[in-house]
Amino acid sequence: MSPKSAENVARLMPDVANEAQPAVAGRLQWVGMGDIEAPVRVPGPQGELTSVARVSAFVNLHRPEVRGIHMSRLYLHVDRMLSEEAVSPCSLRRLLKDFLDSHADLSDRARVSLRFEQMLRRPALESDHSGWRAYPIEIHAVMDRGQFALELGVEVVYSSTCPCSAALARQLIQERFRLDFADAEALDPELVLQWLGSEQGICATPHSQRSTASVRVRLLPSFQSFPVVDLIDRIEAALATPVQTAVKREDEQAFARLNGQNLMFCEDAARRMQAALNDDERIADFQVRATHHESLHPHDAVAVACKGVPGGYGEDPLQGV
Repeated sequence: MSPKSAENVARLMPDVANEAQPAVAGRLQWVGMGDIEAPVRVPGPQGELTSVARVSAFVNLHRPEVRGIHMSRLYLHVDRMLSEEAVSPCSLRRLLKDFLDSHADLSDRARVSLRFEQMLRRPALESDHSGWRAYPIEIHAVMDRGQFALELGVEVVYSSTCPCSAALARQLIQERFRLDFADAEALDPELVLQWLGSEQGICATPHSQRSTASVRVRLLPSFQSFPVVDLIDRIEAALATPVQTAVKREDEQAFARLNGQNLMFCEDAARRMQAALNDDERIADFQVRATHHESLHPHDAVAVACKGVPGGYGEDPLQGV
């Protein structure tokens, strides 16, 4: 088919969204596409990696008499940007501008969200081994009447050992010690050492569980890159017990020591993360959520903390829980 013939065919195709008016008029806050499948290039300490992303792209529709937007334009803008460059605040700002330029007569707000996993190589605690960890990441960007806003979300999995359970376990061990050595006129250090290394001696252990730290930060729009790895490192350092990859016996023993030295309720975990992020100048606001998937009972223990800025996460009662 010649270009001229193709042009004539295209001209004859109906455009219902553009030509027909809605049966019920009204402005729409957001219209677009959710869960677009796309590769995303993500900078990291091991170099630039490609991950599979789910992208949501939206604009508002502020003309009540118009039936719909140009959804294919949103898709093509997303496909072009993600194919050409790595994700950054600058690239997302340009993408949102493209959304609005292609809908100049319909929209004055645009947003894009990306969900993917950041792969990081993590060293073992003691041995020379290492392994990969996948961290769920969410990036949200909004252009609202010329104002650009960014939000970054990360998820970190860690181990939490209950302080109350640890105290109760110690009490049982003390009682067992008193019972087993009640008739001893003098304590033999070697015998006590053997007792401490036996299941009979350590007759109770505290409960611990895999736990999840969900962190959302609102970034100042002046930064040129997303501090994904640094944010993950800060959270893991604050909690001190992130889950491991390659584990030999010496690594497992080191992990047991870290858990014993970092007993924490979910409230402790939330405050640790809060303290780690409070002085970060890149962050305008944050919300952290510590979820302990309890092994004692079938429901979770949850604590939420915010930075506490006026008009921020902490003032919205619907956020976080």
